[in-house]
Amino acid sequence: MDLASILPAAAFWLFAAITVLAGLMVISSKNPVHSVLWLILAFFSAAGLFVLMGAEFLAMLLVIVYVGAVAVLFLFVVMMLDVNFVELRQGFMQNLPIGIVVGLLLLAELGTLGAAWTFGDDVARNAAAPTPSVEQVENTRALGQIIYTDYIFIFQTSGLILLVAMIGAIVLTHRERVGVKRQNISKQNARRPEDAYELVDVEVGKGVSLPTKKG
Repeated sequence: MDLASILPAAAFWLFAAITVLAGLMVISSKNPVHSVLWLILAFFSAAGLFVLMGAEFLAMLLVIVYVGAVAVLFLFVVMMLDVNFVELRQGFMQNLPIGIVVGLLLLAELGTLGAAWTFGDDVARNAAAPTPSVEQVENTRALGQIIYTDYIFIFQTSGLILLVAMIGAIVLTHRERVGVKRQNISKQNARRPEDAYELVDVEVGKGVSLPTKKG
């Protein structure tokens, strides 16, 4: 076996091992900042796997979108939070049985879903279709054909779900709250100079009297 055949396999196992290890550290690290840093490492390793598969477009998207935007946003949010780790550890053992029950329920649901999973005719036909060579269709065009041709309805449905989630987040953020002052731009623009101040004609001898200091 020559070096040209050994090097891609070694690179794959290296990136795969780093991705799995980083994923385990994300969920096992007690410090949220360290978890986000491990997540960034997992994203980089997954991008390396995409490059080895010849999907450099997906690799660049993973680095630019997830590492450059999402993961950095997670990191900034976690660093700005005043996390009290002592309070987090106090209720850990008390809520541990409930967490185990919820985890077992989720595993049972996932197992049931996997056992009852059925593929449609379109999915089976697309899976059986031969994959064009890189010389005929580059991976960017192939990705566009798959998303916007074969799975256009699923893509549009996911876009609608994200739109509803965004609208819900905006509505929850701008809901009316008691005792919270908000800026009313239309009211500020409609304000006139005569509404900003008031002239009061104070009669002589009826002004405001200051308290005198007792000696």
